Amino acid sequence: VDRLQQNVRWDEAEEVTFECEPGTLSESKVKTLKALGITRVSLGIENFADEVLKENGRAHLSPEIYKSWKWIETADFPNVNIDLISGMVGESDENWKENIRRTIELSPDSVTIYQMELPYNTVYSSDILGNKIEVPVADWPTKREWVDFAFSELGAAGYHVSSGYTMIKDPSQVNFSYRDNLWKGSDLLATGIASFGHVSGVHYQNLPEWKDYIGALLEENRLPLGRALRPSEDQLLIREMILQLKRGYLDVSYFEQKFSTNILQQWSTVWAQYAEDGLLSHTESRIELTRQGLLRVDALLPAFFAEEHQGIRYT
Repeated sequence: VDRLQQNVRWDEAEEVTFECEPGTLSESKVKTLKALGITRVSLGIENFADEVLKENGRAHLSPEIYKSWKWIETADFPNVNIDLISGMVGESDENWKENIRRTIELSPDSVTIYQMELPYNTVYSSDILGNKIEVPVADWPTKREWVDFAFSELGAAGYHVSSGYTMIKDPSQVNFSYRDNLWKGSDLLATGIASFGHVSGVHYQNLPEWKDYIGALLEENRLPLGRALRPSEDQLLIREMILQLKRGYLDVSYFEQKFSTNILQQWSTVWAQYAEDGLLSHTESRIELTRQGLLRVDALLPAFFAEEHQGIRYT
């Protein structure tokens, strides 16, 4: 850390986040994180039930959740987030309601809920599609119903919608500097293995294998770059628009000023269809998703992809 701060200091950074799972923490590690200047801790609880955590191969059980939470509370970080996953194998209505009850009981600064997706190359997908084995995993309507329930319960407890995935307790105190800047096209310096970044309009990915990655750094004295792409102006527009739509709204003038494009006119047919389906409403200056649109925002995005990128499976 000392060597890192010699080159990249974060004393005055808006946000310094550390993402972790309960089973990877210790009291001394949490104290060290606070001493290093971490401003936001995101704890990947995912689910509170031991049987669900075991079935899904998580590296922690409920006792680790409460131990780590006590350490985090004592350290008094400015911003603490809890991650949950809707649709883990073995989840049920009763289990999900208990997850939300316990989350509200812990009272984190923000709660992020992801709807679990099973890529085609997972063991569970192979069982379902290939071996025709029944796996107790929720379908998309059920996952959306669970997130809807969570948003309603969290809203009743004083939380506010921040995106299609996140509720925050106090909008004046909690912000997501990394997320918001990333979604507006800011440069991102990626340093991890296989990680994606973008600098000065060029998107890049680092080498995916440790041997190649460390060899480039130590033996060849160069950045461990694996591949890169310079997106077109249209691609940059689409990227920013679909990322910002995840917040639940779009400011039409932002895109006119930055890309000289009226997004309402550019994709008028798509907006009209989504409005007819009850997924959004819009004025000349603002597009806003309804709750049902917000719950399925990821499914709305491919309609804006360039024609050559539509219908492509990523696994």
